[in-house]
Amino acid sequence: MLRFNQSENVHITAEQSYQGLVERVLFSTLIGMPCCLFLFINGTMLFTLRSKSVFCETSRYVLLYNLLFADTVLLALSQLMYILAVCRIRLTYPVCGVFAMLTNFTNEISPLTLVVMSLERYVSVCYPLRHATIITIRNTGVAICVVWTFSLLNILIRVCLLLNFAFEDLQSLQMTDSCSDIAMILSPLSDLYDKTYTCFVFILASVAITCSYVGVMVAARSASTDKASAQKARNTLLLHLVQLGLSLLSTMHTSIVISLSTILQRLVIVRIKSVFYVFIFILPRCLCSLIYGLRDQTIRPALMYHLCGQLKLSCPSKGCDPSNNSE
Repeated sequence: MLRFNQSENVHITAEQSYQGLVERVLFSTLIGMPCCLFLFINGTMLFTLRSKSVFCETSRYVLLYNLLFADTVLLALSQLMYILAVCRIRLTYPVCGVFAMLTNFTNEISPLTLVVMSLERYVSVCYPLRHATIITIRNTGVAICVVWTFSLLNILIRVCLLLNFAFEDLQSLQMTDSCSDIAMILSPLSDLYDKTYTCFVFILASVAITCSYVGVMVAARSASTDKASAQKARNTLLLHLVQLGLSLLSTMHTSIVISLSTILQRLVIVRIKSVFYVFIFILPRCLCSLIYGLRDQTIRPALMYHLCGQLKLSCPSKGCDPSNNSE
């Protein structure tokens, strides 16, 4: 009887392991395929934004390139860390720290770039005669440098807090869990700083974008304002607010997962993290290409041309050739 129970327990354990393996393969396939597709689209969009002089000489396209570049790098890093987690590859703390800091760095660039893009739209509608003198390529480059410097300063502070952890007390630098940004929050001070910085950035960004939206709404009522331009700018600012909200969710998911991990089983947490990864990490990083690639009348023909060329599709010359669209 005892041997029968042991045999049955071994059979159940083997069956559960097989189900877990099948589930991991299924989840990784369903998540990996759209991620690779969106990486391809984002890469094509980045190439498109450097294919014509109008994209390199217009401030809003330069800002869009900066935003898209950060989102694409973040998407690639997130996918790499997801694959490592699915394959149950355990990294060392230093290596995981590099991945986590790069992820945080690119993740912080997005909301700050959205603020600059919103201010650019505000100036174009409310101060159209001064737009060319205020929003120059040089000033745009300075704004991008400020965004990257501010984000880099945040990473340096995180690294200093991380180095204060007593790694010498550990038996080994090999991690016992999968590499993630959650795993690298090793002290209460790091957790406090993460929450404080996130709140500060998103309150600042929300106020800036909302004020820009209100300013555009007020300017739209003026008789001297181009109604079509104001309407387009208002819709763009609304999209920026949506993007900001999704970015906020991507930074808040850490706190949500930690809270749920105290009341739910580990397997359920793994499934929830997979769902969060799709809708909070992958989807927001692809909205930029989809929104601007479809809405902008200058980008869309060039983007379709390069997509058709890379996919080797037979596209009509009128719809795919960017030369048919006036710059």
